[in-house]
Amino acid sequence: MPRSRINGNFIDKTFSIVANILLQIIPTTSGEKEAFTYYRDGMSSQSEGNYAEALQNYYEAMRLEIDPYDRSYILYNIGLIHTSNGEHTKALEYYFRALERNPFLPQAFNNMAVICHYRGEQAIHQGDSEIAEAWFDQAAEYWKQAIALTPGNYIEAHNWLKITGRFE
Repeated sequence: MPRSRINGNFIDKTFSIVANILLQIIPTTSGEKEAFTYYRDGMSSQSEGNYAEALQNYYEAMRLEIDPYDRSYILYNIGLIHTSNGEHTKALEYYFRALERNPFLPQAFNNMAVICHYRGEQAIHQGDSEIAEAWFDQAAEYWKQAIALTPGNYIEAHNWLKITGRFE
């Protein structure tokens, strides 16, 4: 039985009902409907912290989904899971792949910046200020892109850019 049918959460049930209605109304192929079902089940598993199941659903959705825009969100969510698992190199790879398909994902730029900033902090703790600065510069570039896409968001990043002299 698909996860979307067994989840007891009211919000998830409501989302599933609305999504099922939309799938019946909007003209889509059976493959697109199946891809969306896997995507939805992946989101449900991810929200419950069941990352292995979420990844299985996302990979299956990727196999079926042909629309680049929709694929970008699947890739982004896979990146989120790898970020949560501390697999930052894999996460960056998936965020890049998502942005290749949809360059208007400020949240992907933000998450990439956060990873780069984290790596900069690690370099400082290891006593390598030159490497730290390179990571911080990369973080700044990603945050600038996120802010350019959604002015008014990412206030803390904006302040960090100003304080460190990286805001242009």
